[in-house]
Amino acid sequence: MRTQVGIIGAGPAGLLLAQMLHQRGIDALVLEARTRDHIEGRIRAGLLEQGAVETLTEAGVAHRLHREGLVHRGLELRFGGAAHRIDLAGLTGGKVVTIYGQQEAVKDMVAARIADGLPLLFEVSDVALHDIATTRPRITYRHGGRDQVLDCDIIAGCDGFHGICRPSIPVADLRIFDRVYPFAWLGILAQSRPMSEELIYARHADGFALATMRSTSVSRLYLQCTPEEDLATWSDDRIWAALRARLGARDGELEEGPILQKGVTAMRSFVAEPMRHGRLFLAGDAAHIVPPTGAKGMNLAIADVRVLVRALDAFFAGEGGDLMDAYSATCLDRIWKVQRFSWWMTQLLHRYDGGDAFEERVRIAELDYLAGSTAAQTTLAENYVGLPYAD
Repeated sequence: MRTQVGIIGAGPAGLLLAQMLHQRGIDALVLEARTRDHIEGRIRAGLLEQGAVETLTEAGVAHRLHREGLVHRGLELRFGGAAHRIDLAGLTGGKVVTIYGQQEAVKDMVAARIADGLPLLFEVSDVALHDIATTRPRITYRHGGRDQVLDCDIIAGCDGFHGICRPSIPVADLRIFDRVYPFAWLGILAQSRPMSEELIYARHADGFALATMRSTSVSRLYLQCTPEEDLATWSDDRIWAALRARLGARDGELEEGPILQKGVTAMRSFVAEPMRHGRLFLAGDAAHIVPPTGAKGMNLAIADVRVLVRALDAFFAGEGGDLMDAYSATCLDRIWKVQRFSWWMTQLLHRYDGGDAFEERVRIAELDYLAGSTAAQTTLAENYVGLPYAD
């Protein structure tokens, strides 16, 4: 078999890349280890930057997003017993963010690819990359009980943090930057009215909390916990009590509905450099991870894809490989700025057990400054709605 671009992974990065390449007449084959039900059902991030929405719209896969997405023009910070609204739209010339579950975006892109009759293979196993440092890379895999070989010009590694693409690059050719945080998030999905029309970030003596939503009737709520947290010790009553306390919920503000899902999410910052080795290009979580505080994971993947599509379009149009050569540096310039913002939000809002008393006082002072400074709020807002793309 042969294609121009072999894409490993049917997450947001891989599916969006395939869709945007198709718009430009470039052939791609997408290989996914999991089932369609699995990738469409796993609950992930749900906040899209302004530019991410515009990119999905340009790709022709945002019809349902525009019908069902919840547009947010601001967010709220709660600390010290007070609430402070950050006017995202007012501080950024009208830019907003949109709540739309990552799994919903994945469903939209899968449906579009299948409707167009384009190749997307699920339950692929034994995937391996070969000759990635040459101009004739290959992918071997097993599907439907048969061993296959896929010849391609380019391989896109969009298979996530635990995928096989990044480890296919020689260790000596990669530089890894990694920070694991000493806390995690206990997240729940609840059949309950959202606490507010906008996100609430709360800093409390007991730890961080976040109130967001997936729809007008389903809430997504988070509590800071330990990475080793035993979910069995968290009854529904304990979870709701902790949320009420940390969020400073007023009477009737936090509706306690049935909890549909519980889970613990570890937190880390991770970057692999460079994001290209020969004809292998990494995109999304295969190359970088951010803590969820800034809601940047899926948005970074979309930003990577924009850069990669432009580079591959030029290459296959016979315009040379300059943009491919610049791919890693172009992406990393934005990635490190987003890493900074995500780290800043994380360290500012979480409780560090046994932490330095001086640093704790500095965090409180910084929050007080943020609450009263238009300049500081503008910095937060510009980063939150999304930094400019390289193009």
